[in-house]
Amino acid sequence: MDDLLQEFIAETRETMEALTGEIVAWEADPSDRARLDAIFRFVHTVKGSCGFLDLPRLARLSHAAEDVLSAVRGGERAPDAALVNAVLAIVDRIGEIVEAIDQGTALDDSGEELLIAALDGKAEAEPAQPSAVSMAPRAPTRSVRLSVDLLDRMMSGMSDMVLARNELARRLREADDPAVEASLERLSLTVAEMRDTVTRTRMQKIDALFSALPRMVRDTAAGLGKSVALSIEGADVELDREMIEMMRDPLGHIIRNSIDHGIEAPADRRKAGKSENGSLTVSARQSGNQIIIEIADDGRGIDVDKVIARLAATGRNASELRALPEKAKLDLVFEPGLTTKDEVTGVSGRGVGMDVVRANVEQIGGRIDLSSQRGQGLTTTIRVPLTLSIISAIIVGAGGQGFALPRQSIEEIVGIRDDGSIRIDRLGATAIATVRERRLPLVDLGALLGLAAPDRGDPRMLVIVGVPGGAYALAVDDVLDNEELVIKPAAPAVMAPGVYAGQTLPDSGRPMLLLDGAGIANAAGLVFTREVAAEPANEDEAEPVMPALMFLDLDGVRRAVPLAVVDRVEPADPHDIHFTAGELRLSVDGRIVPLAAQGTLDGREGVSILRLTDGASDIGYAIAEALDIADLPCAMTPAREPGPVAGVVAWRGEQIEMLDAHWLFAEHVRVASDGVARPICLLAGREAGWMATFLRPALERAGYRVATALKPGETAALTLAMDDDAVTDNAPVLRLSREPREGADTIFRYDRAGLAQALARHAAGAR
Repeated sequence: MDDLLQEFIAETRETMEALTGEIVAWEADPSDRARLDAIFRFVHTVKGSCGFLDLPRLARLSHAAEDVLSAVRGGERAPDAALVNAVLAIVDRIGEIVEAIDQGTALDDSGEELLIAALDGKAEAEPAQPSAVSMAPRAPTRSVRLSVDLLDRMMSGMSDMVLARNELARRLREADDPAVEASLERLSLTVAEMRDTVTRTRMQKIDALFSALPRMVRDTAAGLGKSVALSIEGADVELDREMIEMMRDPLGHIIRNSIDHGIEAPADRRKAGKSENGSLTVSARQSGNQIIIEIADDGRGIDVDKVIARLAATGRNASELRALPEKAKLDLVFEPGLTTKDEVTGVSGRGVGMDVVRANVEQIGGRIDLSSQRGQGLTTTIRVPLTLSIISAIIVGAGGQGFALPRQSIEEIVGIRDDGSIRIDRLGATAIATVRERRLPLVDLGALLGLAAPDRGDPRMLVIVGVPGGAYALAVDDVLDNEELVIKPAAPAVMAPGVYAGQTLPDSGRPMLLLDGAGIANAAGLVFTREVAAEPANEDEAEPVMPALMFLDLDGVRRAVPLAVVDRVEPADPHDIHFTAGELRLSVDGRIVPLAAQGTLDGREGVSILRLTDGASDIGYAIAEALDIADLPCAMTPAREPGPVAGVVAWRGEQIEMLDAHWLFAEHVRVASDGVARPICLLAGREAGWMATFLRPALERAGYRVATALKPGETAALTLAMDDDAVTDNAPVLRLSREPREGADTIFRYDRAGLAQALARHAAGAR
């Protein structure tokens, strides 16, 4: 409010200084309509501002003067000398009150009623007497109004200064003169301070654009019989003042469309299982050299079929429209003259709408994108470039070319390590970067821009880029430099793909493009969603979900496994998979990993392996292809019998089988538990070699680690010896006989069932 008040004081002073000559000229020629209109606009503006700033005295004076001037303009009163004097007195009093407000001093209101009465001819206005306030020396004005053209020239000159500084820095680095470098450092600090100051001269908080939205939403919703809750985010983001003014009409049109076309009536929302109150979120954020404004509602979304039907009615080919990609179908709402309303209302239905919105946005170098979910809502994203900005950027290389990335969007820069803390895995055809246990989608910058082959192998350098809702790893060839760059909008054809945020000229003198982190994610098909804040119809009915990896199994069935048990997905050569010792096993990294599968490997040139882990052990599961990661409902219909499939869940009208991770590990963990502490079975006596050869598999299957000698500090849980061997170990002893004996307390060494039962008894006794 203080900023608005100071702006009001500055505007009022400026207008009064310019209006002084107009008042004198109007006094000489009261019939001059142009000067009368100028005075009327002044008091009308003062009256409107006073109502918002809560200045009742100024409001009362300006309102009285406005009524009289309106009567003069309508020919109801003649502008005689008495009326002119009364208006002059009111204007002088407004100036005195404004000065008092600025200086924070009190000014009594004596005589103001007489000034108002004089306007009606009920009293004679006396010439304004200099008051204590008006005679006091006024503090020097600390603000000045400049034309937009002059500000543009200032910023252009500042940009040239930064570029010259960058060029000078490059040349001095080649000269390597410490004394000159110190002077350059002082120059750089001064230039940076001037840059920040000049850049902010045109900037204004976007709240100036958002402040009118609550009233607009309220009035529009009330006129349509709807209830809409508005949420505003990012009002502190700064945008060019001229851009704010040019965005008012497009933003207002989109919001009215959301309320009229998108958000349903309360009765319809109840039928759809939604709360009666609709939700509308308007947010702003800065991304590089762009301001991104999002308008998201929880309405019905865009009915693409209805849009196509309306366009078909105008002569368009419906089959061709239905064959378009989903994004192109959504963009059909920008067709000129299109409306999906069956009747004209005060809000919409005339076919003049989104095409004009897009034209206005593109006119200022921006672009508009739509994201719709049928029955869940629509998100409209507007990207508006800053007319001129200087940002700190990291220069990265890809395909032999350099590109700039805003530093504020970079979380960290890492290299691929051999210790496994940073690695690249594959989910089918999708690459995943694991950075210290954090899994991120991987985007290869060179491949995305067509500068390198998509299958050129794993990169060595990753830039972790943060975007709203998440982050991803950007694979680059090299990180080249760190510079402050002057950014300007690029040509529309360059900006159209959405991966660039502008162009720049670094100190190397070679033109360079600024990358848009969010635009790269969108071009790569990455979706970081932010749910529209909506009140659930019934919180008790909210269904819990579980992240899961969906895949195509070897038998052609689509299945899923909880994502929490998946360590990675990796390709495998079928020649490394063998059915040995009664089980499928995979040879990998010098180890033998137990492998589960449903289906045959015959005839397959390649196969993918799900590496599943419980934190201590890992097993493999052979699949045909990894498909996607999705949130599946926790509610499951269990399988009829225990097995590799735990049950089935309903997802988007399909039945998805869910693997039973517990069953899989229960079947294989005894083999996959290398390195886990297990009790020791000590083989003693003359037949220790025979027992190591013949009984080791049975002992390991029973959960023991077999040893023929104990290491320092080790103790045996069980000692196995022949019946005639002398044993000195303190552990329980299980004795074997060379021949079967009736009723003997020893076990025949080839009695597998008896040996298994004895081992189980000893294990139970140990527990």
